Amino acid sequence: MLIIGISSHFHDSSIAIIKDGEILTAVQEERFTRIKNDASFPVNSLKYALGEFNISLDDIDAIVYFDKPFIKFERLLETIIYNSPKSFTLFLKSMPIWLKEKLFFRKYLTDQFYDLLIQNKLSRKEKRKVKDNLKNKILFSEHHLSHAAAAFYPSPFEKAAILTVDGVGEWSTTSISIGVKNNIVKKKHINFPNSIGLLYSSFTYYLGFKVNSGEYKMMGLAPYGEDKYSQLILKHLIDIKEDGSFQLNMDYFSFQYGLRMINNRFESLFNHKRRDPNEEILQFHMDIAKSIQVVVETIILRIATHIKDEYKLDNICLAGGVALNCVANGKLLKSKIFKDLWIQPAAGDAGSAIGAALAAYHLHFKHERNIIHPDKMKGALLGPSYSNQEVKTILDKANANYVYFEDFDELIALISQEIVNDKVIGWHQGKLEFGPRALGSRSILASPLNTKMQRTLNLKIKYRESFRPFAPIIMEEYASQYFDIDTPSPYMLLVADVKNILNHDTEKRKGLNKLHEKRSILPAITHVDCSARIQTVNKNNIKLYRLLEAFKQITSHPVLINTSFNVRGEPIVCSPQDSLNCFMNTEMDILVIENFVLFKNKQTADIKFDTNQFLSD
Repeated sequence: MLIIGISSHFHDSSIAIIKDGEILTAVQEERFTRIKNDASFPVNSLKYALGEFNISLDDIDAIVYFDKPFIKFERLLETIIYNSPKSFTLFLKSMPIWLKEKLFFRKYLTDQFYDLLIQNKLSRKEKRKVKDNLKNKILFSEHHLSHAAAAFYPSPFEKAAILTVDGVGEWSTTSISIGVKNNIVKKKHINFPNSIGLLYSSFTYYLGFKVNSGEYKMMGLAPYGEDKYSQLILKHLIDIKEDGSFQLNMDYFSFQYGLRMINNRFESLFNHKRRDPNEEILQFHMDIAKSIQVVVETIILRIATHIKDEYKLDNICLAGGVALNCVANGKLLKSKIFKDLWIQPAAGDAGSAIGAALAAYHLHFKHERNIIHPDKMKGALLGPSYSNQEVKTILDKANANYVYFEDFDELIALISQEIVNDKVIGWHQGKLEFGPRALGSRSILASPLNTKMQRTLNLKIKYRESFRPFAPIIMEEYASQYFDIDTPSPYMLLVADVKNILNHDTEKRKGLNKLHEKRSILPAITHVDCSARIQTVNKNNIKLYRLLEAFKQITSHPVLINTSFNVRGEPIVCSPQDSLNCFMNTEMDILVIENFVLFKNKQTADIKFDTNQFLSD
């Protein structure tokens, strides 16, 4: 049985294809269009997948959309009417796209798949028959069910609680479900406009970052600040009950009726106007970031405690955009409320394409669930890959200067030594990652031992804010020696404290000056609060594992910096051409694509790459 899952038209559009319950592929549209968080229908992703697996109309048993547009439209209308006349601008902006596409989405999906799958010109009668066939294959999941399914079904648990927390689906913003074998049952939920995700995004907006992509920046900024405002937030903006349920005070927000997240009353509460994106980041902004992070962690831990007390389950799965808050995830892990947790690596809407397909397979078609495979997400390596011959063709066409290594061990020996020499490496190997994290397939790698490497990577390679931290990758068996963590973290979704911290006075420096303090023997991956967002690597990712092993043989440390292969405002690279473009447009030293190595200082002026590759934030 072959099922296609679709997530589109809001943000992070994606597709997933499963066959007999196994994920064949999953990929985000942004990786092809090069438009970050692309919300458009994932036509390029579908073209790739249908061609890669030679899929025809007859092969497809179901096409599943990740939410229910009619119910979402109902929520939009009710919200507009309730907030009228303040909501008139929202009405004018939202109605055209709903009336053009979203409200008639079954027809829209039918037309899109017809154009993709039917190459021959058909008579009117034949065309109608094909479209009727397609239309009958289209199913609609519920938004939070898609999230929950994406978290539970690929997990190693036969039975688990499922916590889904995001901005908003149709109505739900927070939901608790129970997964048992192949079944998922929603137990409780909180509805719009009360939303942890929208609360956090409101502060993202207030600090001058972009909603739906700048939340990572606010999370990275938080350790530079102090918790000065959480009590003010709890007093005026949100009421949190002992069981973690909550209610927002909508007098301070405008996302429910306007095009801004917050109103003037919100700004007056903190006695500061919203930060312009080009303005300097002040200590006040750092303190705000810290304070809202504390509030979110409080809510998550209270909900988790309530779930444990009420349902007596040992395991929990997390999904929804808030599940990408790896600091809160780390606090939940450390709390030991649950024996084990599993987080969908593409926890946002992109991952819902997987969830929609799996929900149809197990719930609609009632297929049993096989939990034998330890990682049904396959390391999240679910996208396109390129052969050495394809890479060679692209490099030759671009007039690139390269060295080809027949023996990959020789390549590993060279690159590990170059990293020791503080060279910055673009690393393109195997299948593209699915989700927001680069996991060693499309990564930028560097030494964690250099005290200046964080600043170098931020300013000269990534072209982003200097305060942004970098994550370590470490051989799995050594993780507990370097970090306060006792479980694998293959998807870079957990933050833990760094061990063996150097003696230092945390009060000496304030704000961004904390950047200049050496906190551990791995300074480039140790954040200012002495934590790190960890990715563990085992022999399933053999090339990356061998590189870490080679670096350890030279330095005694099995750790590297791993950051996504892109610059600010650009999605993670997909193709060899994308990697070459990024390499040539930054101050990266060396590019490795499969068995090919390119040195920046050996490239000639006539190399061909797209100078309009990058977008501004």
